[in-house]
Amino acid sequence: MHFQLLGHPLAHSLSPAIHQAAYAALGLEHRYSLRPCPTPADVEDAVRALRAGEVHGLNVTLPHKALALALADRADARAARTRVANVLTCKHGVTIAHNTDVTALTLELAEARRGTALVLGAGGAALAATAALSELGFARVVVSARRFIGPRPWPGEVQLTALGADLAPWDGLGAAAGAELVVQATSAGMRGGPDGEAIGRQVPWGDLAPRALAYDVVYNPRVTPFLREAEDRGLKARGGLGMLVEQAAQALELWLGVTAPRAVMRERAEQALGDASGPE
Repeated sequence: MHFQLLGHPLAHSLSPAIHQAAYAALGLEHRYSLRPCPTPADVEDAVRALRAGEVHGLNVTLPHKALALALADRADARAARTRVANVLTCKHGVTIAHNTDVTALTLELAEARRGTALVLGAGGAALAATAALSELGFARVVVSARRFIGPRPWPGEVQLTALGADLAPWDGLGAAAGAELVVQATSAGMRGGPDGEAIGRQVPWGDLAPRALAYDVVYNPRVTPFLREAEDRGLKARGGLGMLVEQAAQALELWLGVTAPRAVMRERAEQALGDASGPE
């Protein structure tokens, strides 16, 4: 069986290493590959291949998570709620969109105190984070993004407010004063991606709760500029490797109907991240 990851860019991805390690541990000769999709038409081609049985499951990453939902015939509850999907399955020619990012984030963020949370970003990861925090019972979720400037409605406003978020302008993050959690949910700081220094400067660090948790969905590099800034200020800081492994494990379980070997997948992810941590 053959599974693929759709998105652009993909050079930073650890997903093939993680999934191949899982298949080997399960005694399976399946294959997981990258399928770069610079354009929406490329994603449409991949979904057609899924329906035709040429591939047997798809992961989807930025910038195509909303498109993945739109192209699917059906959606599970979390994908429908967030209006984005990171996994596509196909049964009897019917494609189903799933969002395993949400469940992964509920596990990753469960230790944070359930007060106010600040989410940075307005894309698929921000939607997943907002949904996860809602499920965890946070009293308030404030979302802001670089695009939240000028007259409203802002990009993603309808989806985010439907999830219960309060939106704050990019120059008005004081609205999240006392936050006990801040989630960096953009690609800023990703290896080979946008510069992450600006995000770190934007956070109102002095207004956060003293023991706040800073979480970055970016996993490569292990320590992003955002996390470094948090650590320098004495806050708890965690990168997105756990989220990556858990969403991958849940995708595998959807595709194959077996329990994913999470310990093996995490070990391989750590190893692959170490291999990728050299000079860019």
